[in-house]
Amino acid sequence: FFFKYYNFFNETLSNLFSLRGIEFIMPQSSFLLPVGISFYTFQALGYSIDVYRKTVEHEHNFLNYALFISFFPQLVAGPIERSKNLLPQFQTHSSFDYARAVSGLRLMLWGFFKKVVIADNLSVLVDNVYNYPTQFSGIPIILATVAFAFQIYCDFSGYSDIAIGTAKVLGFELMKNFDRPYHSRSVTEFWQRWHISLSTWFKDY
Repeated sequence: FFFKYYNFFNETLSNLFSLRGIEFIMPQSSFLLPVGISFYTFQALGYSIDVYRKTVEHEHNFLNYALFISFFPQLVAGPIERSKNLLPQFQTHSSFDYARAVSGLRLMLWGFFKKVVIADNLSVLVDNVYNYPTQFSGIPIILATVAFAFQIYCDFSGYSDIAIGTAKVLGFELMKNFDRPYHSRSVTEFWQRWHISLSTWFKDY
């Protein structure tokens, strides 16, 4: 809360007090936001709730717990892993598997393609229209909006594919995070297919 929202709430309170003619001054925070703070906060909360509910045993090895919270492939863009899925994988010996490594590298390559080739190129079109909306109307706005839908999907799902593929090369299985969301037939189905690890996290916890 402090890192992400302190300045926002500080400014909001200042504006509310100023409406009443009261001067409210609090120092602004200049701390840098830690990388991946949302993801490891969700994972730490999920682990704590799992232990509280007794759905998992508490982890005795601090290094395994620290690895679960800060597992680098998925730290920045997910998926948000469950303790009952990832923690047991740290406790078992895993030998190199050529087929698994190839599968992981293919998934990483596909993720890089979605991110670098599709999303980054679509962002040029989208930014050109969205940054100057008064200069465009009609078809260009519609095309930019459709392009943005694919840009944000390829960007986010591309990162997830890279994370899942990297983990697979290292011998770990992460949960699927996207399942062709634009094939959904309803809004409900869309949210069951988009950022699956987050939507199921809210459902579970």
